[in-house]
Amino acid sequence: MRKKIFYIFFTFILFFVFLSTLSSISFAWGDPQIVSKITSAFESIKGWLLKIATPAAAVAVGSGVFMKKFSFGDEEKIRTGKKLIKGSLFSYAFILAVDLILSAIKSLIG
Repeated sequence: MRKKIFYIFFTFILFFVFLSTLSSISFAWGDPQIVSKITSAFESIKGWLLKIATPAAAVAVGSGVFMKKFSFGDEEKIRTGKKLIKGSLFSYAFILAVDLILSAIKSLIG
């Protein structure tokens, strides 16, 4: 258990050092090619995640509605359908809120 915590902590520290090194290089030399490639890759990933999140949320809400509709009085299925609808709507709203916050931060910085 301690080894696992140590590995997670060590990985976090290495990642933090790597990011701080990239940011110091970025401040010193402008915008290196690797940073621009990483940035464009993350933008592409963000776009794909947003494109996938909308149909996934629709499918989850739809299956929750069908589960609730065709429960035939079974309270457990009704409860599960309501949880599925609430959870999927909350998750989709969270994804959109994170995108909005990141866009606001990006507009403030650049």
